Amino acid sequence: MEFIELQGMKMPVIGLGTWDLRGRECVEAVTTALDIGYRHIDTAQMYENESEIGQALTRSSIPREDIFLTTKVWPSRLHYHDVMHSLGESLKMLNTDYVDLFLIHWPNPSIPLADTFKAMNDLKDQGRVRLIGVSNFDVDLLRQAREISPTPIANVQVEYHPFLSQKFLLEYCQQNDISLTAYCPLVRGRELNNPVFEQIGKKYKKAAPQVILRWLIQQKNVVAVPKAARREHQLVNFDIFDFCLSDEEMQTISRLEQDKRIVFA
Repeated sequence: MEFIELQGMKMPVIGLGTWDLRGRECVEAVTTALDIGYRHIDTAQMYENESEIGQALTRSSIPREDIFLTTKVWPSRLHYHDVMHSLGESLKMLNTDYVDLFLIHWPNPSIPLADTFKAMNDLKDQGRVRLIGVSNFDVDLLRQAREISPTPIANVQVEYHPFLSQKFLLEYCQQNDISLTAYCPLVRGRELNNPVFEQIGKKYKKAAPQVILRWLIQQKNVVAVPKAARREHQLVNFDIFDFCLSDEEMQTISRLEQDKRIVFA
């Protein structure tokens, strides 16, 4: 496993995305991932699966302090007291005293960021949140967040994969010691037959998802959270630490960019 250092904490560069995983499938997926070696679980209150993840964490023999847990507050709940209540609800469902990373899920221009970050900073001071960040923010909004929050922004989570450039946002993050988490890193399976991945994969005896994930995490400050319910897919996504792409291969994959977005607000 590889890590990014964040304000004295270690964030695993590969995590399990859990969007659209619910019920028994979610419990089993998280349990299996932890058994494989995943130590980073990404969820959100909007996913409606925090209780299932809490069950899996409780069931696991892995110490809580060895797991990096992320959750998010929904944009309709960004007023101070709503943020406080949202995190309290999440902690109860996750059966934990704290989350390692707490994100604003989407921006909401009708609620002042100062109000939201007052709550997030208070939660951090209380020890209920270790790191704070944002999701689906562009460079301008991220810059505003950094100016408003007394506590440094540790992470921004956005859609990122070879077919959607985040060049300017990533450069800003790298310049300011912010990690970038890529969601939908495998384009929800829609581009896995691309011959570029097949050609590079043959060299390393790796599958297309492994080539894509390696391309992501080989970039400075980038983390990826591919969703995978089945053990075989989790194993594939996790088996990416025994090879490195060349600079030329990194550039070849980068040239695939088509402004192809999967998720819209």
